[in-house]
Amino acid sequence: MLEGMSLGIAIAGSAIGAGIAVATGFGAGIGQGYAAGKGAEAVGNQPEAKSDIVSTMILGQAVAESSAIYGLVIAILLIFVNPWIK
Repeated sequence: MLEGMSLGIAIAGSAIGAGIAVATGFGAGIGQGYAAGKGAEAVGNQPEAKSDIVSTMILGQAVAESSAIYGLVIAILLIFVNPWIK
């Protein structure tokens, strides 16, 4: 069990790590916006391929969103279920 300064450092490190983990959402948001823009551009250029373009875009956005969800789960674990702080 941590005490004193070690406990403070563990709490601060966990808070910083949780902030960095949540920051993965920014990258996912940028990637999804870029994919949606390129998908709209592709549909504008080839309307007959709309279903293929949209299905590929949604699959890519799902993969991008999973990284943001993993970051959120890690942040929640670091804040509420921290193994170094009992």
